[in-house]
Amino acid sequence: MPRSWPRKPDRKSDPEFRRAEDVMNFIVHVMLFLAVVSGVWFVDIIKQADWSWATPFSLGWFGIVLLHITYIRVIANYSEKSNG
Repeated sequence: MPRSWPRKPDRKSDPEFRRAEDVMNFIVHVMLFLAVVSGVWFVDIIKQADWSWATPFSLGWFGIVLLHITYIRVIANYSEKSNG
């Protein structure tokens, strides 16, 4: 059974909702990364395009994804006293 919120969720005052929203945003970020990067490499391989920018693009975006999960797991404060 889905959890029901006792009040309307608010990012500023509800740390559990804020964490859930951050995790959902991360999931969207990962899915977009996978779709775009796999598309770039698919076209690169099929067309034999020899795109020199594909590797730095993929690694750079992967680094940003790692920073995103680091923020969620290490940096973000989801305590009750946090102001968002």
